Amino acid sequence: MTYTILSIVFPIFAIVGLGFWYGRRHAPEMDAVNRMNLQLFIPALLFSVLSSKDFDPAAYAMLAGATAVLIIGAGLITWPLARLAGWQFRTFVPTMMFKNSGNMGLPLAVFALGDAALPAAVVLFVLSTTMHFTVGTAILQGRVDPLIVFRLPMLLATIVGIGFSQLGIPVWGPLATGVGLLGQIAIPLMLFALGVRMTDVDLADWRIGAAAAVLCPVSGLVFALPLVAVLDLPDLQRNLLILFAILPPAVLCYMLAEKYGQEPRKVASIVLLGNLFSLVAIPVTLFYVLA
Repeated sequence: MTYTILSIVFPIFAIVGLGFWYGRRHAPEMDAVNRMNLQLFIPALLFSVLSSKDFDPAAYAMLAGATAVLIIGAGLITWPLARLAGWQFRTFVPTMMFKNSGNMGLPLAVFALGDAALPAAVVLFVLSTTMHFTVGTAILQGRVDPLIVFRLPMLLATIVGIGFSQLGIPVWGPLATGVGLLGQIAIPLMLFALGVRMTDVDLADWRIGAAAAVLCPVSGLVFALPLVAVLDLPDLQRNLLILFAILPPAVLCYMLAEKYGQEPRKVASIVLLGNLFSLVAIPVTLFYVLA
């Protein structure tokens, strides 16, 4: 069991570590790279997975609903904790709600549960990202911008991919191969970019970061464990929901906090320490899931 878990987590953290080392040594400019990933490679991955004739959205409806409950629930129970600790809820709560379902979640799902888990992991990633850009930005701005989702290339790729699947439209073979190759860039690049991003963070606000590192997986499990006990989810989706629950805060939390001027230094510490703590949380959870 120990070797199995090591074989799952080593490739993930090795690529993150490589990104951190390279970032410290060469300080690469990652804005253009991240933009290409968000606008090209990730949408290509989503379209490649979702346009498959075997993809059935209805098969993931219960999982998507459970994930939405988990995201909102984590926000509701950490809101009063933030107020009690004297932290701004706009700083703390979004980091508890929105998990690193892209950089960490997609590779973890594939390495831990196999390629069959990728469609379900993609569903969770799309749902979490869409809620982050709507509910999350509403928390930061104090208002809702419903049109923002239509400006997201990954959401457009999701809609088009599902449309191809449900209408039974075959994707021309050479085109499918090309799009698939582009999509294969996304996951390793997300891990590498996560490592580079961590070089920008200092630990001046380590107290809030340390508290968040523990509360993020705990607040997820508070809802995930009852949900998997009550809902009749397939084993793969059940395990995926538990893994999603313990993921660290999304890097996007820091990017949006920086964009809206919402204490980005504190959010950066939360994201960094949360992702470092996943070195403990993920292997421990894998012992439970794989058992």
